[in-house]
Amino acid sequence: GITPYKAVAILSSKKAEDVADGVLKSKIKGTGTIIIGADTVVAAENKILGKPADERDAASMLYMLQNNTHQVYTGVSIIIKTPIDDFRKTFTECTNVTVAPLTPEEISAYVSTGEPMDKAGAYAIQGLFAKYITGIQGDYSNVVGLPVARLYRELNLLLRKII
Repeated sequence: GITPYKAVAILSSKKAEDVADGVLKSKIKGTGTIIIGADTVVAAENKILGKPADERDAASMLYMLQNNTHQVYTGVSIIIKTPIDDFRKTFTECTNVTVAPLTPEEISAYVSTGEPMDKAGAYAIQGLFAKYITGIQGDYSNVVGLPVARLYRELNLLLRKII
């Protein structure tokens, strides 16, 4: 019942908070520490596709994505710890990705490489699956897992508030 947009914001925030809590518990004071947490999901047909449980699950996801356009959402949370306060920012980036029609043989061959097994949506755009991508609207690095250009802009804005 949660949207992909909201899910990645919550997950990235939780990751960043967990690291921040660890910094506080460690011998490191945390002053001047920048923590970045990120999480990415693939969404198709109003369904969040995480990492596949097994090869059958991977193939099922790829059948859903093939010959279609889906969304990749990445949530990023930034925490900057200073002597005075903590500064926080969470944002979500979305990229549309279009996949070519795939044959059952192509899906089976890709799954057999093992590449989809630890990837949200069962594919890596920067890997062997790249040849099946027919279009992308948005930030390529977001699909890889971290929207670098947006992170740079948001981090700069946050640092300007502090300095």
